[in-house]
Amino acid sequence: MRALNVAKPWGLDKLQMVEAPDPKPGPGEVLVRMRAVSLNYRDLLMVGGIYGRGGTTDEPITPFSDGCGMVEAVGPGVTRFAVGDRVATLFFQGWISGPPTLAKISTSLGFPIPGAGRELGVFSQEGLSKVPDFLTDEQVATLPCAALTAWRALFEDARPKPGDTVVLQGTGGVSVFGLQFARAAGCRTIITSSTDAKLERAKALGADHVVNYRETPEWSKPVRQATGGVGADVILEVGGAGTINESMRAVKIGGHIAIIGVVAGAGSPFNPAALIGNSAKLQGVSVGSREMFEAMCQAIEQHKIRPVVDKIFPWTEARAAFEAMQGGEHFGKIVLQF
Repeated sequence: MRALNVAKPWGLDKLQMVEAPDPKPGPGEVLVRMRAVSLNYRDLLMVGGIYGRGGTTDEPITPFSDGCGMVEAVGPGVTRFAVGDRVATLFFQGWISGPPTLAKISTSLGFPIPGAGRELGVFSQEGLSKVPDFLTDEQVATLPCAALTAWRALFEDARPKPGDTVVLQGTGGVSVFGLQFARAAGCRTIITSSTDAKLERAKALGADHVVNYRETPEWSKPVRQATGGVGADVILEVGGAGTINESMRAVKIGGHIAIIGVVAGAGSPFNPAALIGNSAKLQGVSVGSREMFEAMCQAIEQHKIRPVVDKIFPWTEARAAFEAMQGGEHFGKIVLQF
């Protein structure tokens, strides 16, 4: 079989296709032939040596946590799957249910466990889930990280009510899923983006209010205006250093800010005293459990929510896909097809 690998000194130019022996499933394991994988910002950092091993070892990594594939063989004792089942790989192979623990979140695909960027992969039966039949392989591949992160942030942690205001930052995978989920739950949605063209696409998905943050860097002001001065109930904070202070200005008293990403940079002067004044909650979100994933899939099935796949590349053109991500060209998700 073939697999994507990257090793020290890291970087997109070090991403290569390698030949490897076909794996065989052992007890409790499932052999999956991959059909599609999706890109996350984490993967870009990983290939660049910034995330995970971070250049501290010469061992190569196989990237990608998010994949869709078909079960080709099962090992002894497997009860969750049969040959021919279509499955998604789970971001955390060992987080089945309950709250996160160090042991559970030390089982992520890509690092420390070899990821889904390979033609054939052996996974624990506990680290896979069946998926809605009406979705394409490419749509399924977007679910394990971005979709589940948005789902957990909204419905496991913040728990907004119908009519509450949810702010989504940007039009990447997590934010677009957040828009779709919040709308299905009857929430008012406000989304920001750097281009009017992307904001028009967000409107077509049902966004109630849109803000071009390049034209309006203080986007907390239109959020306040749209909420009658009260502020947002929930904000999915994906920017980090570049956006956290605006989020603090936009959130209502007692509101919830889900800290998800740092695409606008890490490290920033942040005054925690602001939390005292408005009793807001900041909560870090690192994907979720298998139990959460399967609850999300039930909601996707019920509401017939289709993930937004903006660009599809052959998996042999992974570098071009990463370059598209670097350039911020996408709305929703970028997928590699096997």
